[in-house]
Amino acid sequence: MKPEARELVTTAESVRRALAAQRGGAPLALVMLVGAPDPEVVGRRLVVSTDSVTGTLGAAALDERAVELARAALASDERGLHDIEEGGERFEVYVEPQRARPELLIVGAGHIARPLCRIGALIGFNVTVIDDRPEYANRDWFPEASRVQVVGFDEPFKDVTVGPDSYVVLVTRGHKYDYDCIQQLLALDARPAYLGMIGSRRRVRAAFEALVRDGIDPARLESVHAPIGLDIGAERPEEIALSIAAELVATRRGGAGGRLSHHENVLGRVAREPGGA
Repeated sequence: MKPEARELVTTAESVRRALAAQRGGAPLALVMLVGAPDPEVVGRRLVVSTDSVTGTLGAAALDERAVELARAALASDERGLHDIEEGGERFEVYVEPQRARPELLIVGAGHIARPLCRIGALIGFNVTVIDDRPEYANRDWFPEASRVQVVGFDEPFKDVTVGPDSYVVLVTRGHKYDYDCIQQLLALDARPAYLGMIGSRRRVRAAFEALVRDGIDPARLESVHAPIGLDIGAERPEEIALSIAAELVATRRGGAGGRLSHHENVLGRVAREPGGA
């Protein structure tokens, strides 16, 4: 495998670029050569963005195949090992997308917020929790959060940024506070990726009616997830948090939220095949 003239990427440079992407820079994918007939080239790297490539694995054809895998990984946000057959030789590369983690803003620091914060951090969100009660909005209650802030619900978003990568969950201790917060969110120019509000069907209906009376376009309310969460029969705070987290993932990944066993109907397909029951 003849080396290309393109400069190699050092470990320090790949880490620097990955950290920049994680902190809000342009997304990129790191590619590392982890298996090759020549052990001397193992460990070489590519840094791939949507419009640029830095580094080389050692040959143009191999780089081209690896860049294709890297850009596919950027589109799917999936990391993993891949085999490449090139020039009669087998290579193995590890591809890892790097991008800023989405922001989960939990407004309210009660019993649902605590398990939701844990689950949110586990599934890849930077979690911010805000509440007006310092006895709840603190690190002891929310050790997994990136930030915990004590703020009044009259101006809850003055010190946080709500943008297209934000997932906002309103679970305050009172319907009035949820209403005040959603009213302020709907008035922002920015549109979060997800906006959900807890409450029964009756309470949500009353909130929507009041928002329309206050001049909010009903079309704007179509993006609000309320009542919040997927229908899994949740009752306990941990179960409600799980149903909310499931809806966050469905929104982020484009899932329908139904039962996979019903959607795939594997048994029905088996039964219809020749020789099936």
